[in-house]
Amino acid sequence: MQSIKQIPESSICDPAKYEYKKSSYSEVYEVLQSLRNGEVFCDIKLETDDKKIIFAHKVVLASASPYFHAMFTNFAERNHDLVVMKKLDFTALQLLVDFIYSGKISVTEESAQALLQAANLLQLEEVKEACCHFLQTQLCTTNCIGIYAIADLHSCTKLLASSELYIQQHFSEVFGDDEFLSLSSEQVVKFISSDKLIVPSEEKVFECVIRWVSHESGLRKCSLSQLMEHVRLPLTSKNYILKTVVEEPLIKNCLKCKDYINEALNFHNNILKSEELISQNIRKKPRYGDKVILAVGGIETELSKRTEWYDPKTDRWHYGPEMITSRGRAGLAVVKDNLVFAVGGFDDDVESLRSVDVLDLSSESPCWKPSVGMLVERDILGVGVINNYLYAVGGHNDSDGTLDTAEVFDYDTQEWSFITSMSTIRYDFGVGVLNNLLYAVGGLGQSSQALDTVECYDPNLDTWTPASIMCVHRRGAGVGVLDGVLYAVGGHDGFNYLRSVETYTPNTGVWTSIGEMSLPRRHAGVVALDGLLYVVGGDDETSNLDAVECYNPKTNTWTMVTASMNDKRISVGVVVINRPQHFKTC
Repeated sequence: MQSIKQIPESSICDPAKYEYKKSSYSEVYEVLQSLRNGEVFCDIKLETDDKKIIFAHKVVLASASPYFHAMFTNFAERNHDLVVMKKLDFTALQLLVDFIYSGKISVTEESAQALLQAANLLQLEEVKEACCHFLQTQLCTTNCIGIYAIADLHSCTKLLASSELYIQQHFSEVFGDDEFLSLSSEQVVKFISSDKLIVPSEEKVFECVIRWVSHESGLRKCSLSQLMEHVRLPLTSKNYILKTVVEEPLIKNCLKCKDYINEALNFHNNILKSEELISQNIRKKPRYGDKVILAVGGIETELSKRTEWYDPKTDRWHYGPEMITSRGRAGLAVVKDNLVFAVGGFDDDVESLRSVDVLDLSSESPCWKPSVGMLVERDILGVGVINNYLYAVGGHNDSDGTLDTAEVFDYDTQEWSFITSMSTIRYDFGVGVLNNLLYAVGGLGQSSQALDTVECYDPNLDTWTPASIMCVHRRGAGVGVLDGVLYAVGGHDGFNYLRSVETYTPNTGVWTSIGEMSLPRRHAGVVALDGLLYVVGGDDETSNLDAVECYNPKTNTWTMVTASMNDKRISVGVVVINRPQHFKTC
């Protein structure tokens, strides 16, 4: 007879427990929605102002919405089977009830505002956040003020902040739209008084005030003096004040506004006292959102640590934070908008440097600090930034002579690594970044003669490719990029200091000569700002230069900038930076 396996006694007597958890509640949602659609067990009807009815179950609404929970537990509506939902859009309410029953909702441009209002009332935070996220993705110059008003009305903190920032960053376009005219005087004041307002010139702020007041001048002209208090007239040109501001009819009839005009004219007529005036009055203080030019170093010992910065609105140079390392002929670049890197160069003993220093512009006390050193000592090198990766290319050192090697710094990992070497050894050359390609322009090569060759590096392929040769051999040329065009400026051809300038566009693939500079320059800094190309310092055949000039591509003309640098600088590094809020010498 077959034996029967004995079951352990403990397995029979010990208490047992098995838990099962439903993996999805979608079937429950579907049943509840089906019951609602069939008006089965429904114990509440929601009526909107247009007399349309939505059937539902109190317990379901109360489980999802704190608003309905309070209504059906603590207020008179708990005993009613009909509730009037005043000032709520029927379609929006229908979508929200559907969401409560299904857990799904679609937000569109047409429904977003009404949904946000209804979700805010019903305290459906998930839907409110979804609406805010959608509206944030839709921000543009024609709707940002409307979205700002919606966010303010419904206390949407993140959307309010993002729409306010968008308005500040695109103010020149926003104030030209009709939505701008709907702002209250208090709201206009809030925007134009902000240090973070980004405008190409303070003239735009004046023009927006006049446009807003003129829209309903009978009602709004009483606000003109209050608005003009926040227009930084001293930062406009004297010519603009005399020809435009003074002649504006609204201004002529405002006594207080004349005081602001006199203040601005006095500022222009007292150049020697301008620093004192700036510190005393917000109207003479440039906005933080403005861009300025930072100039760093030079080959002279006394200049190798000094920095200075140029404000194109006031046409003045100011000293900035002093570097911690003496650097002659270093590379300069900006990473992640607020980090300025001074790379390599040589020290007071003319020894090539591996070291790198960084200036964090977002700091409350911006000071230069040591960063991670390169893999190779480099002076008279080229630097460029692509997608926040810092590239150091070519150059020279005492051990290896002229270099063809190149390396890249990843700020996130804080590591340098080699990339493919250039096809030509180069030093005393220029670097420009155009369309995410790094161009090495001219310089000195194996024969110690000025080069006319150009090559470009593609970081996606890790390859260097020859580009078209220049019209002129150039060593010590300044290189800059403006509006999709690469510029090679000045330099030395082996015989002469050059005034000549040429440009390269990838579409044509050729170099083209343009208007010559006012002065011949070698080893000048070149940078683009506000549609102009600035050339800073350098040297000519007789001396180092403190002179600055700028090129306007619309007129193909060069103009000398009135304000010279505080110091004469050769091999100066220049970059454009956001105006720091706390820029002091360390």
